[in-house]
Amino acid sequence: MMKPESALVEAGPQAASGHPWFGDRRIAPPPVPPATIRRMLDHEIRDTGWPYQRLLPAAPIALPRTAYAELFRVTAALLDLVRRTALETAPTTEGRLAAYGMPESEHQLFVADQFTEERYADCVTRPDIVIGPNGPQFLEFNVSGALGGPVEVRSRLAVWRELYADEQGRLPFSSHHPFAVRARMFHDLCAELNVAPRVAVLGSARDQGGATRYFDLQTEYFASQGLTARFFEPEDLHEAWDCPPHLRYGVGLRDFTIPDWAQLGIDTAPVQDALDHGCLLVGTQTSTFLSSKLTLGLLSEGRPWMSAAEQALVDRYLPWTRVLSHRFTHRGDRKLDLVPYAVENRETLVLKASIGMSGKQVAIGRETDPAEWEEAVVSAARTGTSIVQDFVSPRTCRLSLAADGADATHEADIAPVFGPLLFGGRPAGILARFFGDGTAGVVTVLGTHSSDNCVVAV
Repeated sequence: MMKPESALVEAGPQAASGHPWFGDRRIAPPPVPPATIRRMLDHEIRDTGWPYQRLLPAAPIALPRTAYAELFRVTAALLDLVRRTALETAPTTEGRLAAYGMPESEHQLFVADQFTEERYADCVTRPDIVIGPNGPQFLEFNVSGALGGPVEVRSRLAVWRELYADEQGRLPFSSHHPFAVRARMFHDLCAELNVAPRVAVLGSARDQGGATRYFDLQTEYFASQGLTARFFEPEDLHEAWDCPPHLRYGVGLRDFTIPDWAQLGIDTAPVQDALDHGCLLVGTQTSTFLSSKLTLGLLSEGRPWMSAAEQALVDRYLPWTRVLSHRFTHRGDRKLDLVPYAVENRETLVLKASIGMSGKQVAIGRETDPAEWEEAVVSAARTGTSIVQDFVSPRTCRLSLAADGADATHEADIAPVFGPLLFGGRPAGILARFFGDGTAGVVTVLGTHSSDNCVVAV
């Protein structure tokens, strides 16, 4: 624990090297060896499927309270627009599946009542945000109970709390606790549905290298907050509903993705059985439409029901994005033929498939051979299930890092990708991913081996 007189927060021009949005204050590393910081960070995240990282943070990323709050405020506003945009594509689930060109693998795990499907689709979300020349830019929305962030933010935050608390337990920063906010969401959900406060956490240890700690952390916290909770492998999920009424689980967390389970050969039939027998797993399968990058393309182009204020919000926080097909669209007052425009403006655009994880199915134009880019654009335009989006040149902030084997921490300019978590519409902490060695490109921990941290407000 740090002493109260320790200088925790530094001010000065080096605090933010890339954009004034980051502010001019940051948190200095705690007065312990880098090896101690690394050992504590590794210990908290152990056995959760999180990979080794050569560069780990030596302090949390600190934002001004106004910037920290802005990420959540805009996330909530844009999520509402994303939801409305996705649901308007067709009046039924079947119509939306066709409109989005969803693969056959996604034509499952819907509940029978469409209102329930739509009502609980956006319970859990995390957009990906970079800070561009004009401030925050929302690159995509991840809407799923299986998104990364809750366990990672909880684990990083636990270390920073231990290292920075003074003798009275006071901290030089504040942050939302993702587990606490999510427990509150489930309490509210159980009350709304008039079911017992019992939460089924559905996942598979096969998706975590065989360990269950990733799920155990969550169920143990739920239990500490007055929620009966149990981790279920899919083969055991029948026990959540095929039992006496007082032992049934009316709600649960859907902590898996269909593609991941398909790759592992895990059958989803038990999940459909649970849904059919009254176990509501959130977010519902309708969240797939909200997560689709096509939704951002539709939203960026503008919807007829949007107010002037909503259009202004979209224009400010979303980079120019279009669903790619052989058609005309607009850019400001300019009318353009989309496919030729995308081919000719390779260096300023990114091509993304509608569904993808960990940076897969993404091509950055400036890093792609011109001939390959043209072929990819023309091919994607034929299917209509991809987007082109303005490339946002990320701005940087300064962070202290602890390299594996180093005797001292060092500072680096990083371009973080922020992921504010929203559970039931409430702020729940911010995940940050970054390259600590100056590397640029698609930033994901599992896909491109970046580093991660949590974000706090000062």
